[in-house]
Amino acid sequence: MFVERANKLLKWFIPAVWTIKDSDKSVYLTFDDGPCPEVTPKILDILDRYDIKATFFCVGKNVKQHPHIFDLIVNAGHRVGNHTMHHLKGFDTSLNDYTKDIEEANKLINSNLFRPPYGRITIKQLNELKKSYKIIMWDVITRDYNRNLKPEKCFSIVKRFSRRGSIIVFHDSIKSANNVLQALPWSIEWLRSEGYVFKTIQ
Repeated sequence: MFVERANKLLKWFIPAVWTIKDSDKSVYLTFDDGPCPEVTPKILDILDRYDIKATFFCVGKNVKQHPHIFDLIVNAGHRVGNHTMHHLKGFDTSLNDYTKDIEEANKLINSNLFRPPYGRITIKQLNELKKSYKIIMWDVITRDYNRNLKPEKCFSIVKRFSRRGSIIVFHDSIKSANNVLQALPWSIEWLRSEGYVFKTIQ
């Protein structure tokens, strides 16, 4: 459960946005690590089929390599966020190097939203970034990146842990492809059947 949903201790240690409570029964689909030409367009097709907008936390080097895929995300009306230039682990990176990497990415992404890769960020990094960015974490992580899991397991995580205001994490990457492309439509249909509405992070 600790892996799939952040506990209160972690939320206390990292004061960021973990859930978003609105007046309605809303959830927030997010996708990390793209854009990926083999996966992102297929996710966009799924979202378009259900008329849903999501938030994509993009890695700068992938935006640079695949600008046309990034444009597909933006032109479809989805929200984008910064996920560093080189998918850095905050714990292993100095404050100066970390912020430089994020600013390099933001020249391509141009967003006030930031999500630290792996959720690993120091308090100094967090406090510095809060001056310019809204730090977005998550309430439910599907673990779709784990190739030892089947899509049914990722879907079961969504069903078990999603609640009003949940920020749900999938990934648009090669290693998550099989899981996300199957579990995403199941999750959307189940969430809708439970009365949830889908929003982007602002």
